[in-house]
Amino acid sequence: MTNNPVKREKFIGVIAIATFLVTCSITVGTLLAFRKHPSAIVTQDVPVSSNQVQSPVTPQSPPVVKPTNLNFTVPVQYQGKTVYKVQLNSNEKVIALTFDDGPWPKTTPEILDILKQNQIKATFFWVGQAIQANPDMAKRIVAEGHAIGNHTWHHWYKRMNQATAKSEIERTSDLIYKTTGVKTQLFRPPGGVLNNGLATYAKNQKNAVVMWSLTSADTDPRAKYQVFVKNVVKSAKPGDIVLMHDGGGDRRRTVQALPAIIDGLKQQGYKFVTVNELLEMKP
Repeated sequence: MTNNPVKREKFIGVIAIATFLVTCSITVGTLLAFRKHPSAIVTQDVPVSSNQVQSPVTPQSPPVVKPTNLNFTVPVQYQGKTVYKVQLNSNEKVIALTFDDGPWPKTTPEILDILKQNQIKATFFWVGQAIQANPDMAKRIVAEGHAIGNHTWHHWYKRMNQATAKSEIERTSDLIYKTTGVKTQLFRPPGGVLNNGLATYAKNQKNAVVMWSLTSADTDPRAKYQVFVKNVVKSAKPGDIVLMHDGGGDRRRTVQALPAIIDGLKQQGYKFVTVNELLEMKP
């Protein structure tokens, strides 16, 4: 090495610059290599204990949509009363479709499909034995937003004492709640019979005894379904409660008639409500 201080100083500077350039090139090369081959970075394996469970990530299920109303209560003025219709102003064209004796294996889902297509909510009066036989259908009716009423356990017309009447109604109420979570103050006596002990017990429990003001007469074994349509469409008035059946027998004619009944009422400007909604409207 030269003994000249100036030359020595220049020489040291050149060495430092060269070292810096080499270091930079190594760093840049490493980064470029990582971009092309990320696996080049070595990670230390962390042992997993036997208590740790590694599950694959699964997409979350969509939230279950639950019905908003599971308590079908009635206003105080209708508790313990018999109701045939609600007197409304003539310009309030609303009507309530009701179906008795279900849930039923074949016709109930067909009726539900028609109601769903037309965005209509109806009221179903259930028989306890039918719920017991078709619990999934009962759940579907509630899930789709329809109102529920009690129609006794056996659908008996005979006169009965208080204990039997209580059993017919309360046993059905218990199964409705156990199956669907629904509580209801809507009661309809089988056949519309008001003097056999059932209506008296229901009124004492502050239920509304819901009759009807307009019937399709769909239990007539000889009538064609067009007659059911005419019975409803030609006589409808605001506030009417319409009687039909989805169970208790062969109801294929009711299924046939329902679309035409709905269309005929819509053409007259009617909107469809459940019985409890109708009772909440001011006369």
